[in-house]
Amino acid sequence: MEFGTYTDEEWDEISQDLPKEADPFMQKYTQGREALIAQENKKRSDASFKKNLSPIAKRACDIVARIRDEEKNTVWTPQLEDSLAQESENMTVHPGMMFSLSKERMEGTKLWKIVRRMPKGSLLHAHMDAMVDFDFLLDALFATPGMHLAADQPLTTDKAREAAKIKFRFFKSPRTEGNIWSDDYKEDTPILLTQAADAFPDGGKAGILKWLYGRCAISRTDAISQHHGIDHIWQKFYKCFRVVNSMIHYEPMFRIFLQRLMSLLKADGINWCEIRFSWALDYYRQDSETPEPDYSAMMTVIDEEVARFQESEEGTGFWGIRTIWSALRFLPTRDIVQNMEQCINTKITHPHLIAGYDLVGQEDGGRPLRDLLPELFWFRKQCAEEGVTVPFFFHAGECLGSGSDTDHNLFDAVLLGTRRIGHGFSLYKHPLLIDLIKEKKILVESCPISNEVLRLCGSVMSHPLPALLACGVACSLNNDDPAMLGQDTAGSTHDFWQALQGWENLGLAGLGSLAENSIRWSAFEDQTAEEWSKGIREASMGGGIKAQRLKEWEVEWEKFCLWVVDEFGEE
Repeated sequence: MEFGTYTDEEWDEISQDLPKEADPFMQKYTQGREALIAQENKKRSDASFKKNLSPIAKRACDIVARIRDEEKNTVWTPQLEDSLAQESENMTVHPGMMFSLSKERMEGTKLWKIVRRMPKGSLLHAHMDAMVDFDFLLDALFATPGMHLAADQPLTTDKAREAAKIKFRFFKSPRTEGNIWSDDYKEDTPILLTQAADAFPDGGKAGILKWLYGRCAISRTDAISQHHGIDHIWQKFYKCFRVVNSMIHYEPMFRIFLQRLMSLLKADGINWCEIRFSWALDYYRQDSETPEPDYSAMMTVIDEEVARFQESEEGTGFWGIRTIWSALRFLPTRDIVQNMEQCINTKITHPHLIAGYDLVGQEDGGRPLRDLLPELFWFRKQCAEEGVTVPFFFHAGECLGSGSDTDHNLFDAVLLGTRRIGHGFSLYKHPLLIDLIKEKKILVESCPISNEVLRLCGSVMSHPLPALLACGVACSLNNDDPAMLGQDTAGSTHDFWQALQGWENLGLAGLGSLAENSIRWSAFEDQTAEEWSKGIREASMGGGIKAQRLKEWEVEWEKFCLWVVDEFGEE
């Protein structure tokens, strides 16, 4: 590009007048600049954690920063032979790129190996039906005797197979009359699953497994087709839940599911999980064809399977699971109130398994918390009368709106005393609420990959979590619905990796702070509002379960940092 006609002699003379880095006023400017950046960094929510790193942890953080920079310049280039940019998607490959395009590439990096090994504390935001890899679950489903498949229409075309409501049920006697793939199939007629698989017109059992997997998860094509909009991807998302629900609501499948879930969590460095579930009364005991009238049997199975896992060698050090009772927010008042009553009854029979209450589903689809206030105040009154503690852990701000009813769920969540906020994607637009949330010590359960796949942002690079961290808001990293969204595992390594590689100023220490937060804000036991605040404030200096588990995590963190130094320090 041409900008002028300096001669070499003229440029030599002018260039001598340009300030040099060593000039005193340039030095003074640089010092002031660095001081300003340092002053802002003191406001970050991870500032204290970073300031108090041990010498070994500091070395580990420096090593990880070096590896991150190396891989940014070598792994994430469009020039590589197998570059997605050149060969498949015609996109530039970059750190923190769209998750569905970068998953395989990230899993082959050194940074992945490091983050996978990291002790991640607690998983605070996850939905039960969307946690375990579907290849595993489908294999287990076909291996479970007596399983049948039914649909609300004949599955004769690709369109019908995509749109139909399908469900799985156990029956003692095989039901073999009919063909679900033919025009004369009568709706909701159960057909023995193995028989339906053999008759599948597009490849038999292998074909039906591929089709069912596609009904359970959001495909890469679904994930990157941003032009279809948020409502479109949510409709696909709801269809996934409808298929999976009946798959694991039968006791033998539920037990297999729980063991796989805990195994995946533990292997990923997660020792505690607070999992949201929103099941209808459609849980069946083993060999039963009649659904249970309440949730007691299901909760007892959770108790038994957690104890069995903890007693195994694999489960050593696993702290456990609690559930956050969740109602679908779009349900009418009568259904929500009945569901609230079931929550209270289950809290009475299994108090240690119910950590809190939430309302789930697409926030933009309604109903907003403002509309649900009568039900919520009724619930709070009933809890008080029954003498049970069921605090709120509300989804709020999982939206793009600014000033909309959905966006204003954040205000109601805070006013209703929520102890944590699920997603909080739109929170960065609300400076007063940010101050209130910091004052009240409310944690944001952030789910970057979920927000990306469900089209709130194009990639992790445009996610608002860095803005919240910079403002001093306490946050944790979570995977939300990993089996459905493409992670194919219950662990959180993909979210941790994308945050580390995508955001320059987070670093390994920032990830450590997020993991520590997940334990500080875990609901390990029932607590009053005062006890809850005290436990968060005192952290590892306190005297309860939370303090003990924070101390355990700190030991694991130091061991992990030492491993990073030993494994990668000499490179």
